[in-house]
Amino acid sequence: METSVDHHQVAGGNLPVVQKDAVTLNELIDNSCRRYGELPALGMALEQPLTYGRLHALILALARQLRRNGVGHGSRVAILGENSHRWGMAYLAVVRLGAIAVPILPDLPEADVHHILGEMECRVLFLSRRQAEKVYDLEEKPPLLVSLDDSLDETGILELKPFSALLEEAEQADTDAGGEEEPFAGVSGSDLASILYTSGTSGFSKAVMLSHANLCANACSAGRIIDLEPGSVFLSVLPISHTYEFTVGFILPLLKGCCILYAGKTPTPAVLQKICARERPHAMLVVPLILEKIYKKRVLPAIEKSRALSFCCRFRWGRRLVFRRIGLRLLEFFGGRLQIMGIGGASLNPEVEAFLRDAGFPFIVGYGLTECAPLIAAGPPGDASVVHGSTGKPIPAVEVRIGRPDPETGVGEILVRGPNVMQGYWGDPEATDRSFTGDGWLRTGDLGLLDGAGNLHIRGRSKSIIVMANGENVYPEAIEHRLNAYPFVAESLVVENRGMLEAWIYPDYDFIDAETRGQSRQQRYVYLTSLLDRMRVEVNGQLASSSRLSRVLERREPFIKTATHKIKRYLYSADAMP
Repeated sequence: METSVDHHQVAGGNLPVVQKDAVTLNELIDNSCRRYGELPALGMALEQPLTYGRLHALILALARQLRRNGVGHGSRVAILGENSHRWGMAYLAVVRLGAIAVPILPDLPEADVHHILGEMECRVLFLSRRQAEKVYDLEEKPPLLVSLDDSLDETGILELKPFSALLEEAEQADTDAGGEEEPFAGVSGSDLASILYTSGTSGFSKAVMLSHANLCANACSAGRIIDLEPGSVFLSVLPISHTYEFTVGFILPLLKGCCILYAGKTPTPAVLQKICARERPHAMLVVPLILEKIYKKRVLPAIEKSRALSFCCRFRWGRRLVFRRIGLRLLEFFGGRLQIMGIGGASLNPEVEAFLRDAGFPFIVGYGLTECAPLIAAGPPGDASVVHGSTGKPIPAVEVRIGRPDPETGVGEILVRGPNVMQGYWGDPEATDRSFTGDGWLRTGDLGLLDGAGNLHIRGRSKSIIVMANGENVYPEAIEHRLNAYPFVAESLVVENRGMLEAWIYPDYDFIDAETRGQSRQQRYVYLTSLLDRMRVEVNGQLASSSRLSRVLERREPFIKTATHKIKRYLYSADAMP
């Protein structure tokens, strides 16, 4: 037996459709540039952005120049670089031709970059100065290498074409052609727009094929629950090469006529505060880690240092009052006019979510995966039936059902169907077939349940579940949330070892240093050991007997993580020492 829900049946089903949705990214961008021509569209924070009209002209000119360099329908073009307005321009010029963009996460190691470029056989590679070294030893380099930041390779190994020079050539060629250029070939919704290599938590990376229609459908559906006015500022701090930021933080804002600004630098608190004070964003996307750090580093210490605040927080009414005041200060930190902060890419700690709710902070939790372009469920904002700890309702046009739910808990594999679901995995029909049920639903590999109000609750990856000797199922993520709530814990991982559970803790050494200043190494070790032991006892008191930890061990280095800061669990086992 399977339970199912269609978003239109539980929330938002009667939202009016103002106009027919675009089915290609080209049509979507054309519509926006026509409607919002004079509004700011894309740029770097603290700099003058491009208008929609100028952006459109540059996209078309760049597309024609790429065509002159041999890029055509079905060609593959890779983009390996940090966030910038030029990254977005390059992408939109590529898909204008019916070519396929291959975004590469900038944090990937050289071996992965070589694998992707070797498999994709790209005609062009856009890259930044910081990424150039990863291409030095590539045997078959793409015919055209374009530096997004106009850098040149001082070693002479790479022959780089500065992005600005490519644009100048494009505009000059257009002038010389005198408007006699042949029109662009037609692009349909079923044409591939992106091939994205996942950096998942469960092993070998797969190449996900997403069409124009997949990405447009997801952006339009997300646009029905995220209400932003034309001219709103969307601050981008996550890698645009990840589908979460790409669809919800790039395509969606362009659809709405917003202005997207890129931080440019690593968004440390100081950098973020400066940018937000100047640009005063209305919206931004973050991974849970950012807000969890703010909560542990700023909110909790402020309360613990004040007797009055600590006393008030003992009571429900007092906690809400204190958190509401802190929430107002948090809003000011982000510029004072934030309307929505999307949180996704990994699960949000329940304690942090409770704080955000009590603080009146304007946030929305989302759930998705690359194969779904990516958003599956979120909000909608303002819906009182969205339950704490859930990811909200399936977004419009996306259906979710639970495969083979447990009769007692209702937990089973999350299955998805909708226009956002991928075409398959590049060059791997067997993996594609395994990813779908016989009746066409995508297997997410995640476990969850649907409650009576249609909210989706995530319980973890099916491959992460630990089955104990007595047959009990343990969801390690739930235990890790409790461990990560402690201020001295930076991150944790729960594993099974010889029939027992143990936790590996990477401590927050800044916290430990501050608490043990002036002490010897032995005293510091004793202090940390006592903290870990006390935490084990306290957490075990909150868990069922089958989920209790036999021991807690210190790990001396961070875990290897994905682009959205999820630990790559498959790299760790009980046989490895933390």
